[in-house]
Parts: sequence; structure tokens; C-alpha cells
Amino acid sequence: MSSALARSLGRYGIHYGWVVAGITFLIMLVTSAAVGAPGVFMLPLEREYGWAPADVSSAQAVRFLLFGLMGPFAAVLLNRFGLRRVVALAQGTIVAALAASLFMTRLWQLVALWGVAIGLGTGLTATVLGATVAMRWFSARRGLVLGVLSASTATGQLVFLPLTARLTESFGWRRAVEFLCVLLLIAAALALSLLRDRPADLGLPPYGERQLAPPPPNRAGLRALLRGPLAVLGESARTRVFWVLFASFWICGASTNGLVQTHFIALCGDYGLSAVTGAGILAMMGVFDFVGTVGSGWLSDRFDNRWLLGWYYALRGLSLLFLPLATFSLPGLAPFAVFYGLDWIATVPPAVRLTAARFGPERSNVVFGWIFAGHQMGAATAAYGAGLVRTLYASYLPAFFAAGALCIVAAALVLCLPGPVSRRASVPV
Repeated sequence: MSSALARSLGRYGIHYGWVVAGITFLIMLVTSAAVGAPGVFMLPLEREYGWAPADVSSAQAVRFLLFGLMGPFAAVLLNRFGLRRVVALAQGTIVAALAASLFMTRLWQLVALWGVAIGLGTGLTATVLGATVAMRWFSARRGLVLGVLSASTATGQLVFLPLTARLTESFGWRRAVEFLCVLLLIAAALALSLLRDRPADLGLPPYGERQLAPPPPNRAGLRALLRGPLAVLGESARTRVFWVLFASFWICGASTNGLVQTHFIALCGDYGLSAVTGAGILAMMGVFDFVGTVGSGWLSDRFDNRWLLGWYYALRGLSLLFLPLATFSLPGLAPFAVFYGLDWIATVPPAVRLTAARFGPERSNVVFGWIFAGHQMGAATAAYGAGLVRTLYASYLPAFFAAGALCIVAAALVLCLPGPVSRRASVPV
């Protein structure tokens, strides 16, 4: 099917890489909806089972942690087994875990299914998948493609939330879980039908090139391949660039997925807003996130990525410091939704380009996988920490003040990175 479609599009001068990017966008969109949906289910689970916010947040923390730690190994598995197989495995794992959760009755089952299983499944199709597709299929417009695919992660988490919240409010959280399973199965079917691993599989060069790029030989066994990410970590960890990006992405995760995505609806509930209203505000953030992240990809092709990251973190920090002072109503939260939404995942395109510039295109997806692991470690810390703060002090506000201050620190960190370097100088000794 993909070969026939590639030939048909070729007659009109359309490169098949855009189809691969579109399917990848859909996969990441639907998968991220499964990542963000538990934020809607927190209050129903607390009411149905009598679990405390810190208890439910513990499963969220495990999921975020595994979601990030799978990144470097997902890059290796994508290189070894191809896009289609890895995506099919990931979608099947997520669907199986969601389906089993319909019958859970204990907290350990929540942690095992929504924490461990979904964390591993979603980690296989994390941001590394988008970075891999952009690096393999595109030479030109790479920053734009990275921006669009990065936007799908947060956009899916946020745009599907109002529908998930409406289904949960009207029919219960189990019907919302079944709806997510159907979406995941549709995305898996499209991936198996239309995804191809590399342009050379269809006899095409990458978009923007004229010569074929044959796949590198990969005869190593799986054990040796799984040791590869650890070796890459050992080499990249010797550089200051890696640790600055790792630390800044730790703060990025703590101030987005772990805090706002997980606890914003519950925060709105503390001030009398319904779950549907809170999810609608998050969806507004998702719309502006798409605009902001695509724009960030365009900007990352043209401007110094260090300064872009510095501005993004500083503006996000100011918006989080402003939130506790806002009026908790739809008009009062709308400016925050616009301002914060434009900056949600805008950090990914410049961070990926900085990683590729300093560690080379062949290893950049693995190195960025470790940097993204830092992102999810921060998300896990904030997901559990904010729930613990709410349990101990009956308020989420201290967590939001702390996240805003950390973002200002991240802005200062990335501005300490060295300027653009040549490819030869980018290889660590």
C-alpha cells in the first residue's frame, strides 16, 4: 500500500516523507492522549476507591519516569527493528494495559497498569519517534517537521481532554478508557499499513536531497544494541552541554507534564470549576501549543537556539508565577492558557537541534533520548510532589510557585551554553 501511494504522490511531486510525518503525527497525538487522560481520572478514582491525591499521583509518577527512561532504548529499538514493529508493539501494550484497568480494584494494580505498563508503552513512541522520523526522512524543513511532531505530544494530551472529561462526567471513566482504546487501535492499523522505516525502502532520497541514503549496517545482537545507549550516555555525560540540556529539560518536565497536565484540573476543582471547564482550558493551551511549537521549529532553523530556549523558559516561569494570582474563572485563566500554551513544548525543536549540532546526526536521537529522560524525571517528581503538597497543605499553589522559580533558573542555565560549533568540534573526546 505504501509503495503504491508513494508512486502516486510522486507523479504530483509530493514526497512520501510527508505521509510518514502525518502518520507519525497521528500516532504521537493519540498516544499522548493516553498519557494525559489520567489527569481527568484523578478525581473519579479518588471518589470511587477512596484513594488520596498522593496515592493516585504515585502511579502518574511511575508512568512519567518510565516514559522518559524508555527514550534512549526506544531510539535503539527503532534503529534495530524499524518504525512499524516498534509502533505496533507500543500501541498493543497501551491498549492491553487500558483494557485490563477496567477491572482493577487495588492501588497496586493502578501502579502496575497505568504506571508501569503504560509508561513502557508510551515511552516507545515518545518524542524520540518524532526526532527519528525528522532525521531520517527530511534534510530540508527538518526544524519545521520537528516542531509539528513535537506539538502533537502536548496537543494530543490537551485537545482530547475535554472529550475525555465529558465522557467521564456523563458515562464514567471506564467508557472514556474504552474510547481511548479504539483510537489507539485505529492509529496502529494506519501505522502497519503506511509507515516505512527509511526513504531508501521506497527508492527515495530524504526530502531535500537528491541521492539515496542507504541504511547503515546493523548486525549487532540485541544485547549489544541495548548496551549502546549506556555507552552513548557515558560519552555524552563528559560534556557540559549534555548536563545543561538534561537539567533544563528536568525543569521543563516538572513545569509541564508533571504539574500542569497532571494537576491543573484538580487545581481548578479546588476553586469550584468543573472538570469539563478545567479540561477546556487545557485544550485551549493545546491549541496555542501547536501554534507555538510549530513556530518554534521555524525559528530554530533561523536563530540561535540558546537564546530561544532562554526566552521560552523565562516566559514560562513568569506565567507560572502569575497563575496563583489569577482569578480562577474562565475569563481570568484565559490569558494564562494563551501565554503558557504558546510555550508548552516549544523547547523541543531548539533542544533537538542543539543536540544534533554537538553530538552528530547519527547519535543525536539516542543522546536526546537521555535528555528527554531528564524531562520525564522532572515530570515524575512534580507529579508526585504536587500531589503530596496538596495532601499535606490542602493547596497546590506552593508547587506552582516553585515551578515558576525553577524555570527562571533553566533560562539562566541554557544561556551559559557555548555558541555554535563545527561538526568536528562537536564530537566529545
